Amino acid sequence: MLIEADESQLVLVDFQERLLPAIHQGNECLANAFKLAHDAQHFDLPAWATEQNPSKLGSMPLELKALCRQTLLKMQFSASEEGLTDLLRPPVAHKPLAGNARSLPKHLQKPPPVVSQRNSVVLAGMEAHVCVLQTALHLLEDEFQVWVVTDACSSRTERNRDAAYDRLAGAGAELVTTEMVMFEWLRSAEHPCFKDIQALIK
Repeated sequence: MLIEADESQLVLVDFQERLLPAIHQGNECLANAFKLAHDAQHFDLPAWATEQNPSKLGSMPLELKALCRQTLLKMQFSASEEGLTDLLRPPVAHKPLAGNARSLPKHLQKPPPVVSQRNSVVLAGMEAHVCVLQTALHLLEDEFQVWVVTDACSSRTERNRDAAYDRLAGAGAELVTTEMVMFEWLRSAEHPCFKDIQALIK
């Protein structure tokens, strides 16, 4: 199963200035988060960000925040507990049919519009064993497909990060890398964005 660009959303979890220096390979993870966010813009797919307790941990870099549609501020470790699911899958408001719908023959009654759902969530962030893990597990419970970008996630220690990956894989999340995501969204060297994406990778 490949990641479909038109079914995907990107979530960047807690890439915050006061947290990053303590994170194993934090700068590399941040660089990959920028690649993913730029890539999301090329494909016009939604990118969202979260910040954990920003008064203590600071905010994410403004350049990265600018690439996201919205930044969700949170105190709970799982962003899903703070409203992420509503951003990813907003409730659909059905307009009532005008007039007396019962008076129309069935073949003239219009069904409600079909809303396209983006059920694949590409997830990256800090810390892998806390906020990323808990958010991913809740998203899986909410029947999203979750793709955890391993080279754009980390923790303060490798042991915690690796334990998170083991648990996520066991729970049904797919473990991928930044380039896997980018090339699967792209699919072909003939894609109009190929040269731009290639430049991001280089």
